[in-house]
Amino acid sequence: MELALNVSYITLDGFFQVNKYRYLYFMIMFTVYILILCCNFTIIFLIVVEKSLHEPMYIFIAALLLNSVMLSTVIYPKLLIDFLSKRQIVSYSVCLFQFFMFYSLGGSEFLLLFAMAYDRYVSICKPLQYPIIMTKNTISIFLTLAWIVPSSQVAVAAVLIANKKICNFTFTGIFCNNTIYKLLCLHSKAQTVYDMVVLFNVAILPAVFIFFTYTRILVISYQSCKEVRRKAAQTCLPHLIVLISYLCLCAFDIIISGLESNFPKIVHSILTLQIVMYPPLFNPIIYGLKMKEISNHLKRLRVKQSQNAAITKVKKTSFTGDGKGK
Repeated sequence: MELALNVSYITLDGFFQVNKYRYLYFMIMFTVYILILCCNFTIIFLIVVEKSLHEPMYIFIAALLLNSVMLSTVIYPKLLIDFLSKRQIVSYSVCLFQFFMFYSLGGSEFLLLFAMAYDRYVSICKPLQYPIIMTKNTISIFLTLAWIVPSSQVAVAAVLIANKKICNFTFTGIFCNNTIYKLLCLHSKAQTVYDMVVLFNVAILPAVFIFFTYTRILVISYQSCKEVRRKAAQTCLPHLIVLISYLCLCAFDIIISGLESNFPKIVHSILTLQIVMYPPLFNPIIYGLKMKEISNHLKRLRVKQSQNAAITKVKKTSFTGDGKGK
């Protein structure tokens, strides 16, 4: 019975003094999660509701933000439960599922950024062909591939891990990322090669294409008129900020996994949280502030809410006055 329990459950040993600060951790992460949901769904709602935002660039932005919400939902609810639990444990099957979702959605982020870069390239470098190339079918193909390609490749990696024997039932982590490999008795060369192929397909190759695309856009914009340069800077800068920050955070994820024993527990936890905190929280802020159309619609929404609140207040005052007069 004890053996079955050990095989079924993994202890997450990456939490720093969770018994002492559990409620503080819970409130901080709960607040962050609510902010992620509110910020991302506000932008998604605007893009869905406003017909002027029904363009490929904004559809890809909505897909990227929805992807961030799904990634956050894979991590945050389990984290919140762990903060309030006496023991931070997870069943091995759930750990594998979290691993699968974390990296498949992470790969989707790169491919969605790839689609956005291609859209900007066609818009700025081939404006006359843009309506012909970026059709509804093209957008649907990009979105479908962005979610199917990473999930199918990461699913194979997860199945390979599931078929391996585990010898360690504790790892220094707060959720199941690539640290799960440290649970295995043996990490084969075939698994390593396959993981490198997946990393190349869903991260390195899209990132190289994205940088090449934006470099090409900058070269063409520099040779064009001031209006083209302004448009290129206005629409490409937010995408570049998001891409560079996400690349840095992915590099953190790989590095801290390899140097797990060299970090204090609290440093390891903070670094691990970066990739599930910064992109979902700051991406909607970056797009909301830097994308002119989205920013304008947000301002109109705030004005409309203020006007509605003022009208409601006047009605209440009027109703109160009529009541007193009677």
